[in-house]
Amino acid sequence: MNPVLRVPPASPAEAAAHFGASLAFHADVSDVAAALAQARESGLPGFPGFVVVDSRSTESWDQGHVPGAVHLPTALVAEQAERLLDKAVPVVTYCWGPGCDGATRAALALAQLGFQVKEMLGGFEYWVREGFEFETWEGHAVREADPLTAPVGAEDCGC
Repeated sequence: MNPVLRVPPASPAEAAAHFGASLAFHADVSDVAAALAQARESGLPGFPGFVVVDSRSTESWDQGHVPGAVHLPTALVAEQAERLLDKAVPVVTYCWGPGCDGATRAALALAQLGFQVKEMLGGFEYWVREGFEFETWEGHAVREADPLTAPVGAEDCGC
């Protein structure tokens, strides 16, 4: 038996509901980077309409983080979120990468407090691997994009 079709695909309506829900819960690294870049270029207050939250430890934050992100370790969400964040502004959480569920735990804690929240797929690992600028305790840095995660010689991946 074909291992891919051992369990048949969902109906188109079920698939649409599933994938639509997935997009309501997740944000892509390159989409977050593009929205943040547009916000810087536009100079419009309140744009891009969300805040990025790094849910890692202070040591991890110091190694590197998304420019403009708010540092709010998962363990401190319940204690500090309402002081650091505005419930009217959606939150995008991230942690180390796809092998870490810290951003998921932070997103859950924020949602339980009444925040609108998405998780940034790929986390800080893919932010760096896709060649986006990041900040460290020493200043700004950028690494060459990994051709396995980002298009080479193109503005975007076309997806």
